[in-house]
Amino acid sequence: MSRALVAASNIFRLGVKELRSFLADRVLLMIIAFAFSFGIFAGARSTALELRNAPVGVVDLDRSPLSLRIIDALRPPYFRPPVATDLAAMDAALDKARFSFVLVIPADFQRNLERGRRPELQLDIDATIMSQSFVGASYIQKILAKELARFTSGRETTDALPVNLVSRIRFNPNLSGIWFGGVMETINNITMMTIILVGAAFIREREHGTVEHLLVMPLTPFEIMMAKVWANGLVVLAGATFALTVVVQGILRVPIAGSLPLFLAGTALYLFSAASIGIFLGTLARSMPQFGLLIILVVLPLHMLSGGISPRESMPEAVQNLMLAAPTTWFVRLAQGILYRGASLDIVWPEFLAITGIGAIFFLAALVRFRRSVTQTQL
Repeated sequence: MSRALVAASNIFRLGVKELRSFLADRVLLMIIAFAFSFGIFAGARSTALELRNAPVGVVDLDRSPLSLRIIDALRPPYFRPPVATDLAAMDAALDKARFSFVLVIPADFQRNLERGRRPELQLDIDATIMSQSFVGASYIQKILAKELARFTSGRETTDALPVNLVSRIRFNPNLSGIWFGGVMETINNITMMTIILVGAAFIREREHGTVEHLLVMPLTPFEIMMAKVWANGLVVLAGATFALTVVVQGILRVPIAGSLPLFLAGTALYLFSAASIGIFLGTLARSMPQFGLLIILVVLPLHMLSGGISPRESMPEAVQNLMLAAPTTWFVRLAQGILYRGASLDIVWPEFLAITGIGAIFFLAALVRFRRSVTQTQL
């Protein structure tokens, strides 16, 4: 039997051993099950930026048909039915988080408006919930402008623009944050779970003393690493497939525009890079707590600076250039291109090529570090 076939057989058998160890670890099983099921669902729901059921109070000192019309315009699903309050109880209600917004309509508001004056409306906002406060203030401003225009001129707007601006929203016509959050949460969990599984598997071998058993066998560090890469990568790939088909498409009702097999092929390449990072961190850490701290230092910057949370264009140019060396940047671009925009291989092939090249570099770095750790263990 040739050396290549022997190496392939060793990699396969070691990978099967990794899968058996994983299936016997109930904690890791629960973590993977949570990450690619409820974790995706909860992450998508929590990242939704739309205003939903915001509690609003109204201090109506005018009690005119116009004020009642304005109050009636604050309706679900953006706002809960407005609750009447007074000036004395308004501040206490905001302090106790009973209301996110309190609209104060002054006395004689309709009369002053009909006489051509410019009466003022007061809007108090609980800005401790920043995203909701900014979005809600914009919603209320538009609602008020529409109702006042209808009242004064009978039309929804009094500003006649010299051009007719027509907006067409592509890929996410309802501007639903769940569509973005569900897919990006899946991408982030792919990175985190791969690094955690592979690094934890390596440290577990060291803590249980099985590394010494592997060293006395006719195995090379390359074969040991490849076994961990394909076995743990297979687990993450299965979890990602379940998350996209069952959770994202089935439960969250997020449409996938492109080819799921093409995305999974890119994911398989990316898992090679992420697993190499996990092995490298596993060789640096001497215990599981140290590995957990390294995860915080590595995974969080990868998530935050790769373009999956905020646009890369809004980051400093030095950070943008630095993150081109990270495989997550290219994987996020690949995932967004395929899953959001329906891109085909002739569009995303540069991302495939970049992920492959960066993955090879990370794998070689992890292999060199692994060989050094093996030499130190033998000594």
